[in-house]
Amino acid sequence: MGLPIGPYESVMGLILLSTVPLHLFLTRNSPEDRVGFSELFSEMKQKGYKWHISIYFLMFGFKALIDQHNEAIKPRVGGFTHVVHNIEGEITIWAQERFKGELLTDVLSFHYLFVYLFIIWFSPIYYILSRDEAMADKAVLNYVVIYVLAVPLYLFFNIEVTSSFVPGMEALLYHDAWYLFFFTEVDPLDNGIPSLHIGIPICLLITNRLHVNSLGIKISQWRHREYDLFLLLNVPVYLFSIQYLGIHWISDIIPGIFLAVICALFSHNVQPILRGQESSILSVLKSKKEAMSSSLAFSVVGAFFLIFVVVDGPGVDEDKPTMRLGPEDVNLDVVEVHSLWHPAEVEIRNVGEESLEVIVVHRDIVLEHVDDGVIIWNSFPREHIQSVSPSESISMEVDTPSVYDGHFILVSHQGVSGIAEARVTTEYVDEGLVWSAVLCSIPCFAIVGYVVAEQYTRRDSAR
Repeated sequence: MGLPIGPYESVMGLILLSTVPLHLFLTRNSPEDRVGFSELFSEMKQKGYKWHISIYFLMFGFKALIDQHNEAIKPRVGGFTHVVHNIEGEITIWAQERFKGELLTDVLSFHYLFVYLFIIWFSPIYYILSRDEAMADKAVLNYVVIYVLAVPLYLFFNIEVTSSFVPGMEALLYHDAWYLFFFTEVDPLDNGIPSLHIGIPICLLITNRLHVNSLGIKISQWRHREYDLFLLLNVPVYLFSIQYLGIHWISDIIPGIFLAVICALFSHNVQPILRGQESSILSVLKSKKEAMSSSLAFSVVGAFFLIFVVVDGPGVDEDKPTMRLGPEDVNLDVVEVHSLWHPAEVEIRNVGEESLEVIVVHRDIVLEHVDDGVIIWNSFPREHIQSVSPSESISMEVDTPSVYDGHFILVSHQGVSGIAEARVTTEYVDEGLVWSAVLCSIPCFAIVGYVVAEQYTRRDSAR
């Protein structure tokens, strides 16, 4: 599938065009709750929505910062995909084998990108335009907090997408020519745990129920019930599509749900404080000494665990593969641009029993060799392809003299049988970012500690 402009631009354009009509539809039974266009700026000023807008811009920068760390620290933390594979095997491939079709692939690929971005954007806008500042606050908090909670998992527990590790599993989304550049630029393909495509809508659903419970009404009586149903309907679609498209493991869903629970509880409890409905922040902190102590304890333990267990720990075992391939499979890894002066050092180690074929190529060239979502291996010049026998490895330096010089590492098993296994490691000049990655992870542990202490205190008070 393709359009004249890229996937992100197409999707964001569609989201912006559909925002007002969908809001009008969802509020058709309560037009008195709508914010008119002439009232919008005064409403935003009166309700203090400046921080909602600012935080979205800050999140662009924060996510870019985390992305800069991801591949840079990977040689120091390795990956744990083989652990997940040992637990659940290759059950995820059933979705492709049973239902694969061109139309279904196009629909689910667009849904995977569109609805995810739509929920992130539309949720706070919908509540702002519906004069519900409490839910607008919580929607923004959900987006920010759940990503903060995911940071240590994304950075220190790399889990490759299923299409890189399950032989015969096609990368229906990532190898499509229209999506190829977009996803390889924003997705390192090893952020399997947690699945935020599951986590974000479930987080909003839990928040909705906490909110209506605090109002003393049933969810069926809530004026935003139809939007709640929209979120609810998309959860099973994502549960299927992330398996079908060759993205997530079943195991990725569980941490996504866990983080959704933590995020919803935190956002629900913190929102009144932000609105000044529970005295000043200073007085709140004084009254929550146990929660603050728990946050500090969780932060210290979490940081020590990352530093002394994960960094240079079991994930860096050179005998464990980062990708597995069946006959004629082609897997892709990305060489990012981290320096315009220092080359990236790439090593491809054959840790299996079948021979590998490898080519490192500028990303712009790959489109010439993609047909209907499949990378055509035999279309590459043979003189550019290197063979790697079992127990051998090859190393090379990849120069990136401009920000547009991203490269793809393509690995293929061109044998007629057996499973090939490769470990791909790319070292960048900024691998020292591992220490700032630990700092970026501490807010996650602090939030978890706060929520655990708050729930424990509430349970004791209820007795």
